[in-house]
Amino acid sequence: MSIDPICVIVNPGSGDNVGGEERSAQIARAMGEAGLQARVRLVTGGLKLPDAAREAASAGHEIVVAAGGDGTVAAVADALMKVEDRPQFGVLPLGTFNYFARAHNIPEEIGPAVSVIAGGHLRDVHTGVVNDRLFLNNTSIGLYPSILESREDVYSRWGRSRIAAYWSVALALCGMHKPMHLTITVDGDTQEIRTPLLFIANSAYQLESYNLEGADAIREGKFAIFASKGTRRRELAAAAWALARGKARNGQEFSLGTGRDIRIEMKRRKVQVAYDGERSYFRPPLTVKPTESPLRMLVPKDAA
Repeated sequence: MSIDPICVIVNPGSGDNVGGEERSAQIARAMGEAGLQARVRLVTGGLKLPDAAREAASAGHEIVVAAGGDGTVAAVADALMKVEDRPQFGVLPLGTFNYFARAHNIPEEIGPAVSVIAGGHLRDVHTGVVNDRLFLNNTSIGLYPSILESREDVYSRWGRSRIAAYWSVALALCGMHKPMHLTITVDGDTQEIRTPLLFIANSAYQLESYNLEGADAIREGKFAIFASKGTRRRELAAAAWALARGKARNGQEFSLGTGRDIRIEMKRRKVQVAYDGERSYFRPPLTVKPTESPLRMLVPKDAA
């Protein structure tokens, strides 16, 4: 039996309230109109996104496409980076923010995004890893994982939207706990810090969207490391409001560092870590570094 060259892995929970079956049908129709042979696989039930990605790679699909938000894209990319015969990677951005796709000029509409896949232009994309988990845009500990937890509750009540995501920030601030005491080593230089939020960025586009420094360091292959200076709710609320308006100031609301090899130690048995909008518990210490090889990704011709 012949295998379709493309497998599209669809997360039915991504983005707006369009149903998974309807979204899958839209993708299949767009693929056909672009002259592409594709299997569109809606991930439901007990199947996990990484399992679906590994199965697609082992089945011999030449291109595996992640259809969903940043978390979906990162989960599929993480699985593909760990297989021996790695297929090409494509993205159909169906999430709330879609930072990764927007950073690579991939349209947020299904038809134009499928046209990018049909164009066949490849680019090496450098990613990061926290312990053994790949991330595309960022990883963090402290307040931001709590924001994601609040966001999930807000989404379940009011649906997915950028306004709902911003509201979850306010809810997380209301439940803020004490700052973390961390020992952080960056490229061999160690320091002790006390902060409620440590945020490590790998997306120049995301930083520029919020008017934050560090984008040039990311383009040079480093990470941008932000630690919130505020420790009280009022200070953090002011910093969050400034960040939302693109007016956050390095040196005042946040301290900035850059580096390639990061180690984070703390006196905890486990810590909740956020990565690309998802979160899990990890055992310290945490290590953050670039992946050994880049992700081979389909992008528009002007971004290749």
